[in-house]
Amino acid sequence: MSTAAAAGPPPRTHRSAHPRVVVIGAGIVGCALADELTSRGWRDVTVLDQGPLFATGGSSSHAPGLVFQTNPSKTMTAFAAYTVDKFSRLSLDGRWCFRAVGGLEVAATRQRWHDLERKLGLARCWGVRAELVDARECARMWPMLDPERVYGGLYTPDDGLAKAVRAGEAQARAAMARGASFLAHHTVVGIERDGGRVTGVVTDRGTFPADIAVSAAGFWGPAVGRMAGVEVPLLPMAHQYAYTAPVEGVDNPPELEASRPLLRHQDRDLYFREHTDRIGIGSYAHRPLPVRLEDVAEYDRAAVMPSMLEFTAADFEPSWQDSVELLPALADSKVEEGFNGVFSFTPDGMPLLGESRRLPGFWLAEAVWVTHSAGAAKAVAEWMTEGRTETDVHECDVHRFEDAQLSPAYVSDRGKQSFVEVYDVVHPLQPMEHPRPLRTSPFFARQRELGAFFLEGGGWERPYWYGANEPLVEAADEGRGRDPWSARYWSPIVGAEARATREGVALYDMTPLKRLEVAGPGALAFLQHATTNQIDRKPGTVAYTLLLDPGGGVRSDLTVARLDEDAFQVGVSSNLDVDWLRTHLPADGSVVLREITAGTCCIGVWGPLARDLVQPLSGDDLSHTGFGFFKARRVHIGHVPVLAMRVSYVGELGWELYTDADLGLRLWDTLWEAGRGLGAVAAGRAAFNSLRLEKGYRLAGTDMTSEHDPYEAGLGFAVKLEKGEFIGRDAAAAAAERAPRRRLGCLTLDDPDRVVMGREPVLVDGRPAGYVTSAGYSTTLGRGVAYAWLPAEAADPGTGVAVEYFGEPLAATVAAEPLVDPEMARIRR
Repeated sequence: MSTAAAAGPPPRTHRSAHPRVVVIGAGIVGCALADELTSRGWRDVTVLDQGPLFATGGSSSHAPGLVFQTNPSKTMTAFAAYTVDKFSRLSLDGRWCFRAVGGLEVAATRQRWHDLERKLGLARCWGVRAELVDARECARMWPMLDPERVYGGLYTPDDGLAKAVRAGEAQARAAMARGASFLAHHTVVGIERDGGRVTGVVTDRGTFPADIAVSAAGFWGPAVGRMAGVEVPLLPMAHQYAYTAPVEGVDNPPELEASRPLLRHQDRDLYFREHTDRIGIGSYAHRPLPVRLEDVAEYDRAAVMPSMLEFTAADFEPSWQDSVELLPALADSKVEEGFNGVFSFTPDGMPLLGESRRLPGFWLAEAVWVTHSAGAAKAVAEWMTEGRTETDVHECDVHRFEDAQLSPAYVSDRGKQSFVEVYDVVHPLQPMEHPRPLRTSPFFARQRELGAFFLEGGGWERPYWYGANEPLVEAADEGRGRDPWSARYWSPIVGAEARATREGVALYDMTPLKRLEVAGPGALAFLQHATTNQIDRKPGTVAYTLLLDPGGGVRSDLTVARLDEDAFQVGVSSNLDVDWLRTHLPADGSVVLREITAGTCCIGVWGPLARDLVQPLSGDDLSHTGFGFFKARRVHIGHVPVLAMRVSYVGELGWELYTDADLGLRLWDTLWEAGRGLGAVAAGRAAFNSLRLEKGYRLAGTDMTSEHDPYEAGLGFAVKLEKGEFIGRDAAAAAAERAPRRRLGCLTLDDPDRVVMGREPVLVDGRPAGYVTSAGYSTTLGRGVAYAWLPAEAADPGTGVAVEYFGEPLAATVAAEPLVDPEMARIRR
């Protein structure tokens, strides 16, 4: 289905049990990685930096050190929590590396206050201590704050200050005690390779043999990547930071630096921290300031250090006025000094982790901020040494991007937008603004004629509903319980399209779903080894199967259609699946894997009248006995040759119809014209999501990740242990024998007028015990539906729980699944 799950393949064969590792960059990430690798027994680790140790001149050297753990991403929160835990236990020559002074995010607008209510829910989902406090309490924590300016705040007592350079050196010393080497003033000028993999790292002072080279170079990552022939989709950006003159009432011992919580005023894109007797102010409110690497000075020629550029006072002036408005005592002070600090932004704001497939042995640990540094380093170290990560990392995997998302212009546009949105209230469905449209299906013109509302994913324009269907909306359609948040990127038309699919027939554009051609004499053995289900079936059959990592975690789900003895079409969830499969191809050339998404297209024709629509257009027998469920066959629809697969992710009779892109518009027009007499409609992604929730179909990367095994995710039916060896089989067999401690359960909201969005805490006996993954509204049932991870003892049908939505507990009940047509009668007509 959609996004793929985490982690990657085990390291390629190395020359020794403990390979030679060269880490490029001795900032906070390089130091943390050396520590994590050596603590796992890898001793031959060399860390190089072009600057001095340990204030190397990169982003870590000027980082203000604010660590806020809560993030919409479970992965990023886990990285931050590990960083806090590790740094709290570190010291350097008796000096602290982390102090939990707490964090306070204030709301100056009603919208931000609601966002803090939502963020409190995220904290409760991911296990971060947090509470909402009123304006009076905010002013008690920060006496210079004007309580008339805020509604209140979110207080997180375990957040705090990290001393990045100090924490880096502490971890480096631990790594050196185990045998690692750290070398200053070694500028990397090349990456050596032989036999298609890394063999060494070349510096201005000599060459260092390496089986693995890791780019932890921060905003210099793209330059290092070019040496390796690897694209690093990262944009260096300048971010303003200013220091005030001494402020009355701010008086902290120099060894502590601060006593008040870190303060964020996100409505004005600002953050604040104490520096002994001064206030530090960071601003994201200014215009995007991209930085060209060729304009960054070498360490010895920089005014202070390469990552600290000249302060542009005019850009900061509006932020100073906003700061004085929130903290009136600053009016008696001034900006005494400041700088524009360079750091890294990616197209989606997430890190870049993993091994390059263009050059095996070349790894990335890039675009990682201090907040997440130790957690990200731990994940990369696990990935290298064990072949999998404890924390799911699919959102950070460097291979998540499509080729269309790797152009310099795209990285620049999206990187700047990521900077602008750092402190924005971003809706989970909110698309990037530019560049759009980028990728469109052959039906795009027809979809616009039908008034399609598009969102974007993977660069594709995806219709979520069609304005032409507005006359189908009925008074009983869902919408009464839509608050302003859940009503964004939604329309009551969604319910009308879902109902039309259940009652008639609808056309769905499935083109963006990735598909591969896998062929050759070794194709069957390859797919048998890579996936969990039985693939050795007769040509013309389709199998639903899983990709597991070596630890038995669910990376993704696939559909595999066997078209001939040695030819398969594989539907995958994302680019990560393509990368995983390519990594595991046999070396003998017996399998050819080719992505065919861009050259083909697909229409899903689903609903009880689907056969009435397609059968008159084809001379082939499309009856249930002639063309059964989970079968595939090449047929003709009018003049168009198609590969028809009788599968359905909406739980209704129908087919996925694939053809070449040049014939796509003809296929759409043929189906549309024939469907007029049947009342056929075009339906969008939102209706699709509602219908798949009713059928209990999981969304890879959302409902389950590599942190979950197939049995607790309710997918044990797709694991055939008896078929023989496959990746993750031993771990899956062990999981099958043990009682699960948690399960993915289906919830229905007791109040039919309420809906939730996903990533809300689930309360059992009034306490957070799980979290929502996918959610929506079931038009068929007339109530909200959610899937959630729950303790196993709370996942039995009939159990009463609550979903906390913006601080309000909504009563819900665990339901037996699937909610609609458990006998599968509708889909097997």
